[in-house]
Amino acid sequence: MALTAASLALIPLMGSVQWPDSSVPQLRDPDALSLVLAALCTLPVAARRLWPLLALTFTTLPGLALQALGHSPGLRGVAALILLYSVAAHRGLALSLIALAVTGLGYAVGVLLSGEPASWTDHVIVVVLTMLCWMGGRSVRLRRAYLAELVDRTDRLERAREADTRAARAEERSRIARELHDVVAHHVSVMTVQAAAARKMLAVKPDVARDALTAIEEMGRTAMAEMRSIVGVLRTDGPAELGPQPGVQDVPTLVEQMREAGLRTQLSVEGDVGGAAEGKERALPPGVDLAAYRLIQEALTNSLRHAGPAARAWVTVRRESRELLVHVEDDGRGPAAEQRPPGRTGHGLVGIRERVALYGGVLRIGPRDGGGFEVSARFPLKDR
Repeated sequence: MALTAASLALIPLMGSVQWPDSSVPQLRDPDALSLVLAALCTLPVAARRLWPLLALTFTTLPGLALQALGHSPGLRGVAALILLYSVAAHRGLALSLIALAVTGLGYAVGVLLSGEPASWTDHVIVVVLTMLCWMGGRSVRLRRAYLAELVDRTDRLERAREADTRAARAEERSRIARELHDVVAHHVSVMTVQAAAARKMLAVKPDVARDALTAIEEMGRTAMAEMRSIVGVLRTDGPAELGPQPGVQDVPTLVEQMREAGLRTQLSVEGDVGGAAEGKERALPPGVDLAAYRLIQEALTNSLRHAGPAARAWVTVRRESRELLVHVEDDGRGPAAEQRPPGRTGHGLVGIRERVALYGGVLRIGPRDGGGFEVSARFPLKDR
């Protein structure tokens, strides 16, 4: 509206100007029609945000009519430049090029219709102003698109970071759950067997019962120490209690615990299977070292619980050139399915599968030829 008011106020002034050059045609005095057309040349600027190209076209047509009738177009040129900038700033390249063509064509036709002589300097000034408005609009649009892309990329990176954080938390919770299950299931199973033996021998052989109770006490302390080490990473009010993770080098101690609990276990170690904590040149990777230990622990715990009182177990750990073989078998009756509540399965085997799959290994769990149960896993080893 301000541009329209300024244009209508300027038209009478432009009509009263006397040009010293008689070759320049004198503009006709404004009348009602010319004022209406002049207003139509600037009013479309109000719609520059909604329909800038259409507004530019509506601005050009009344201006050409005024120039053909010999009336002053007022500030139509300013309105055309504003609309050209709006198209370039808020529309795509194709529409901005069409707007530039409409503006140039409108100027050329207007010059022909008015019959006013114009120097090359005037034409150059008009072209430069037109290109500056168009390039300014395009720069603003490209800058806005660049900033929008940066914001979108930042949002995507933030969402990806949050997704990675959630995945890492879920993986850590799963790892801690596996560790807790392995520790609790093993030690509680051994303590249960020892407690049953102590109860049976309490009246007959007090010394044997006393030894069993001592083993239960030591096993409970060991379980509490391992649980504190695992759960310590969840604490935020102080430093976690850190300690070395068990590995293949601790399997003999594990086998000895099984023997004390009543499971006759034999251990066979072939090849250089030094644990990761020993610092040897051919030490096992820490992850594989821990996974192999937990597999043996879970398999022997299952044998202790389900194989029967007279069962025997064999543990074989063999390191070959490119893989580590872990094999645990027993000659008992196997897991007693009838002792499990319907619809329930333990988490031990699931944890074993996850551990082996994590390091690209191959796992076999099932009945053993000739009776019993076996767990076998092969872990690939990378060359150091």
